[in-house]
Amino acid sequence: MNEASAARGRTREQMAQRLAIDIPNGAYVNLGIGIPELVAKFVPEGRTLIYHTENGLLGMGPSPAEGKGDPELINAGKRQVTANPGAAYFHHADSFAMIRGGHLDLSVLGALQIAQNGDLANWSTGAPDAIPAVGGAMDLVAGVKNVYVITQHTTKTGEPKLVETCDYPLTGQGVVNRIYTDLAVIDVTPDGFRVVELSPGIEFETVEQRTGAPLLPALEEAKAS
Repeated sequence: MNEASAARGRTREQMAQRLAIDIPNGAYVNLGIGIPELVAKFVPEGRTLIYHTENGLLGMGPSPAEGKGDPELINAGKRQVTANPGAAYFHHADSFAMIRGGHLDLSVLGALQIAQNGDLANWSTGAPDAIPAVGGAMDLVAGVKNVYVITQHTTKTGEPKLVETCDYPLTGQGVVNRIYTDLAVIDVTPDGFRVVELSPGIEFETVEQRTGAPLLPALEEAKAS
């Protein structure tokens, strides 16, 4: 294995920062639990993003410094957050009405598996002892205009998360638009997974080997070849 193949790719924070660059100014965004929550720390300078959390807050800010937060001000993952100027609080049912009514521009979620046709599995492995934790994910993928997934490219044991067909119970069918991993940014297209951008120090072959479905190169590279 050469040095580029052994490269580690982006960290969790760098993945979140890379995703934040692609969110347009003024977008209404819901961030899932885990790595998606980090995106709120990396709003590009000069850009205003309005973060929504399904437990009833629009205008969510980043997590407070340790010991500085309000224990009653939390997101859907029960993590303490801040409220930006002009933030609004509302009933849980009103929050889901925003989601189901198509009023949010983007949902950022984690994943257990993503299929090449955009199917998403992110709430259960289906194992008998698995803890159901779907939360608002099914509503978010059904009601939000765009769905970005941010996740490690493989599991802790090296199994691909990007696959031909999901083995786990689905959150939604054909819902994922773009995937951000430690190794690459990848679009879900009618032709399958296509690389948008490789992480620094990562080669296409490395990503291809760790993807459980056919992987297309970036359009610029495809044209060059």
